[in-house]
Amino acid sequence: MSDNKKTEKIVAVKGMNDILPADAPLWELFENTAQSVLQSYGYQKIVTPIVEDTALFARAIGAVTDIVEKEMYSFTDSMNGDQLTLRPEGTAGVVRAVLEHNLVYDGPKRLWYKGPMFRHERPQRGRYRQFFQFGAEAVGFAGPDIDAELIMLCRRLWDDLGLENIRLELNSIGNAAERLRHRADLIAYFEAHGDLLDAEAKRRLHTNPLRILDTKNPAMQDLVNGAPKLLDYLEGESLAHFEGVQKILQHNNVQYTINPRLVRGIDYYNRTVFEWITDELGAQGTVCAGGRYDPLIEMFGGKPTPGVGFAMGIERLIELMKSSGETSAPSQCDVYLVHQGEAAQLQAFVLAERIRDAGLDVVLHCAPASGAGSFKSQMKKADASGAAFAVILGEDEIANNAAAVKAMRAADADKQQATVPFDDVVEYLVDQIVGDDHDHDHVHYHH
Repeated sequence: MSDNKKTEKIVAVKGMNDILPADAPLWELFENTAQSVLQSYGYQKIVTPIVEDTALFARAIGAVTDIVEKEMYSFTDSMNGDQLTLRPEGTAGVVRAVLEHNLVYDGPKRLWYKGPMFRHERPQRGRYRQFFQFGAEAVGFAGPDIDAELIMLCRRLWDDLGLENIRLELNSIGNAAERLRHRADLIAYFEAHGDLLDAEAKRRLHTNPLRILDTKNPAMQDLVNGAPKLLDYLEGESLAHFEGVQKILQHNNVQYTINPRLVRGIDYYNRTVFEWITDELGAQGTVCAGGRYDPLIEMFGGKPTPGVGFAMGIERLIELMKSSGETSAPSQCDVYLVHQGEAAQLQAFVLAERIRDAGLDVVLHCAPASGAGSFKSQMKKADASGAAFAVILGEDEIANNAAAVKAMRAADADKQQATVPFDDVVEYLVDQIVGDDHDHDHVHYHH
């Protein structure tokens, strides 16, 4: 191999994406809003590992689901032979932690989490192989009230994010016995119309027939619409629970439609299932999905403990925020420090630290590879940073023990400039910025 062969460029793994600084403010806006909404309902944060035992997901999600069959990133740990998997979803890990640390010994828990999940599926708009989810799990609550609370919590989040055109679909998938009776009739119905089934439906007929109801194949829609409906198989307790959820939603003016075809591909769900759907992201319309999973803790070897939760894809919600016109403020800082000469640089560091002590965000000009940069080029950088003020230090300022403070966003053409003694710079800036009506929500200065 010749030495002059160009080193091959390394790029991201297919389906994995970078979140670049330009998008960071929108992500922060989403995460901060979601976190504050969850806290306002009494939910506490839990963080679980990204890697879990493969058996955890095979047992929780079900061995014949798409996720376990063909989407999981599983591997053998070469150090000890353990079978491990990058988590494809959040609920199983949270429930494992609840059980392992006996979190519900002193009563039910409301929990929330966020972080990356991994699924090997076809990448598309707003859907990646490493994707981020925000989710909540309420463990130990049996009634319909908590189901309704989670749904209303989502509604509040959409409102706080300024998102419209997200609609709620609701269904109940009852309990295992009810599903079993429905499943037998469903298989019989599809077998009677075997000539109308596509290859995927035939493959699922005896392993996971509920998923056939979820088909996107237009040729099968009439067939699916005529299939036995699970709602017709629900008995007393399941019906009462579902009606309880609806009563609370109706009383609180939460609009929803009942979608009898709304099912879950994961084995541990029962009773209430819901999805928040939008038409603004193309075919993949679900932005948040949730439901009850009362059997799960027992499946993991714990005492029977009810649970309900939801998960939302952050990337999809960021797409939605963008399409609804949400822009992130480009401002990197409140103050940009411009300086020329060694003495000015040393003093600039001192001033920058003092200004940060007061709770303002400061960018101190540092020399790029091309050299320190003239005052003029530094002022261009100050302008581009979105800073409200530039603090300027040169030989004259050092000689006079005073900085030039220039308002970068002032309305008048020449932008007002003041000479402020070094000792008064912090107080001057705080008065100007915090006392201003400017949109400086992120200033965390306290009088």
